[in-house]
Amino acid sequence: MKNKSERYIPLVVTVGQVAIFPYYIVWLKEVSLTFTLFAWLFAAFSFAAAWGYRVFQSKKNKNNTYISFIYAGMGFVYILVGCIKNSLEFLPYAALLLQIILGFLQGYFRAWHIEQKTYRLHNVHHYLIVGVTMIGFSFVKIISPVVFITVFGIVLFVCGFWSFKRNKKAEVI
Repeated sequence: MKNKSERYIPLVVTVGQVAIFPYYIVWLKEVSLTFTLFAWLFAAFSFAAAWGYRVFQSKKNKNNTYISFIYAGMGFVYILVGCIKNSLEFLPYAALLLQIILGFLQGYFRAWHIEQKTYRLHNVHHYLIVGVTMIGFSFVKIISPVVFITVFGIVLFVCGFWSFKRNKKAEVI
């Protein structure tokens, strides 16, 4: 393990995704208006995640992963979700695009993450931290789920920037 960010950032991303996803589902349900559209949006997410997973698995050079851009991309999607107002008539189309982007990035991240040496350790810690986080969230009284989504997007964006900075520093040394 070269540095602590390589050990902890993937754990922050996986725990955050699971903890934020219920809030994201509430937002998506508000956007989709019907259960059928909601189901189609999740189908698009699942297909895109499979595509992202496959793209990573088919890479010849798995050392050059661009993972910091994956973190930043997921963060940007969550921040964008937090900034979108529900009154727009093209919102279901924007949600579909965001579902495809987020699904692809999460699939790519998952494929990358299982290749890491700390993956087994992260699995154990992941379940424990998600449980504690969800109990903590249950005591927070916030009117809109977009607050949680936006804050997590900012955290992911910072993780991406930090990871990029650490990778650049490692290349110079």
